[in-house]
Order: sequence, then structure tokens, then C-alpha cells
Amino acid sequence: MLVAASSLSAQELANFARQGQGQQIVSPEVKDGKVTFRLNANYATRVQLSGNWMANPWGGTEEMEKGTNGIWEITIDAPEPEIYTYNFVVDGVSVNDPLNNQVQRDGNRYLNMLFIPGERSENYYESQGQHGTLTYRWYDSALLGISRRMAVYTPYGYEKNTRKKYPVLYLLHGGGGDEEAWPSMGRAVQILDNLIEKGLAEPMIVVMPNGNPTQRAAQTLRLPNDGNAQERNAYVNSLVKEIVPFIDKEYRTVAKADGRAIAGLSMGGGHTTAATLSYPGVFSYICPLSCGIRESEELDAQLQGIKKAGYKLYWIGVGKDDTMAYQGSLVLDQHLTANGMPHTLYVSDDAHVWKNWRLYLDTFARLLFK
Repeated sequence: MLVAASSLSAQELANFARQGQGQQIVSPEVKDGKVTFRLNANYATRVQLSGNWMANPWGGTEEMEKGTNGIWEITIDAPEPEIYTYNFVVDGVSVNDPLNNQVQRDGNRYLNMLFIPGERSENYYESQGQHGTLTYRWYDSALLGISRRMAVYTPYGYEKNTRKKYPVLYLLHGGGGDEEAWPSMGRAVQILDNLIEKGLAEPMIVVMPNGNPTQRAAQTLRLPNDGNAQERNAYVNSLVKEIVPFIDKEYRTVAKADGRAIAGLSMGGGHTTAATLSYPGVFSYICPLSCGIRESEELDAQLQGIKKAGYKLYWIGVGKDDTMAYQGSLVLDQHLTANGMPHTLYVSDDAHVWKNWRLYLDTFARLLFK
């Protein structure tokens, strides 16, 4: 009976991916500078493709044509190498590509991923050799009054090299994200695996906490949001006073400032600047991404605190079309310059998008702990 049930299940899946004449359907198919998308939807009267590479990335569509056996199809010129998201619109209803098991979660949405190979995206693929380990760890937060979850990446060899200590990158997500954002949309695990294997980055632990102080964990776990976040900078305080000590206790870390880096995008960039301004001397590598900073009377004095405590790297990443963060990044750049603090302002194309944040991680991770 078990064998029969297994065979039936396999047959069901096989039928799911085949059209009427038994021919295998492939979607998406990347070939010769083109991408072809296909959907078996014989019942549909109209099918469209929507993708974030289009002129209107938040709702643009292109019409698909119905072929034989009810297979809808469209072929487009491949966009530049990157990871993109897409879905189909079937008679006005958004649906995912059932033939593509590569998906990422953005808030409440699961979107198919389209990988276009090339130099920029080569580290976004699974490593063909060495792999680190991603785990989800729980810790008790007395400051927030709840148990909370974080993602922790340990590099290849961590389990075997039991005497070796590793530096730590604290990698923070943006608004609407959680501890699953960098592993899912940011491809953090794949980027670190590839960089480390190629000798382009130092082996490091990467800690990806949940930056929403009322959340116990990602919304996929459907736990209540009941944390106590009344205190100003509650999460930043918890990050420095609870998460960092937890990691130093539970993992073999280089437990000093020169062994710690902090980076974050958007909201996480704000957490990065707040943590380093409020607690100078905890992190020697500081990388705010797509966030900038506001003018304040205390800013120069706080930056002088970082300068006095010492740091190894201050790296700012922002897109030139980022209306949310570009000007604030220039403010931070100007104040660092005025305070005599060496730093890098890395300006890329595009705006407030994961396309930039993957690029930034792939770029600044090579500079850490050198």
C-alpha cells in the first residue's frame, strides 16, 4: 500500500508539470538571452505576466498568448543579471508559477524568483562546494519581556574547528521584515558561502535578529505580538545588552569590538546608526544601508564618541534614486567628513530595493575583519 501511495503521489506530481501530450513544461526557461514563462491554464480567458523588472515594478503586466493544449506562454528579453520576482495574473487573480519552486517571502506575499546568471549575481546561487549552516535560535529578552527568535549563520568548518573563534556580523533587516528577510530575500547564506569559499571574505558568524520589538518571531509562526517596547530604542538596547552577550556565550566568537560588525538596511540601518552612536566601542565595523541620518544637535558629539572609541570601517551604501534615504546618507557623509572620520560612501543605481541590498552585502562583506 505504501509503494502504491508513493507511486500515485509521484504520478500526480508528474502530471502537474506536463501538458496534454506528455511533454514536460518548463517555466521559467532562461536560454540564449531570452526568458520564457509558461502556465497550464486551459480554463483561463486572459493571462498576464507581472515582474519587478518591468517599467512599473509594482503592477506592470505583459500579455501572454494561449497555445496548444491550453499552455499560455510569453518570451521576453532577459533583464540584466540579478534576482527578480514575478507572478501571473489569471483573469485578474494573481497566482504564482506552479512550476517554479524558487520563492521568497516579502511580508505576507510569497513571490516566485527569476535568476538571471552573470557576474553581479554569481554569488547569489547555491555554492557548488562548501556550505555553512543556518539555524534559528531562541533567547529570552528581559528588556522586551518575551522569548524571541533570531537566525544565525555559522560558516563552513565551524562545527569541526572547535578551537577556532570567529568574528560576528550583526545583519539587520528593514521595515516589514523579520529574521527571515536576509536569508530569504537577501540571499545572505549564499553570498557568505560563496565569498568565504572563494577566499574573498573572512569566515564569520552572521546574526540576523528580528528587529520588531513586539514580535516573538517571524509572522509565519503566527505567534502573538506582545513584546514590551515602551522604552525608547528598546530594540537597540536589547540588541547590545542581550543579543550580543547571548551570541558571545553560545558561540565561539571574537568577543571584542574588533570582532564585531553591524549592518542594516532601511529601518535596520537606523538601528545600526542608533546602536553605534549610543554604544560606541561595541562594533568596529559599521555599515548603514539605505537609511542616512537626520541633523541633530547631538550628532557631532555622538560621532566623536565613535571616533574616540575607535573603529575599523564605516561604510555607507545608498541608491542614487532612493528618495527615502539618499539625502540622509549625504548628511551622514558630510558629518563624518567634518569630524575627520574616514569612511566610504558607496552610491549605486536604483532605489530602495533588495537588488541594492544584496549588492551591498556582497561588497562590504569582503572588507570585514581584515
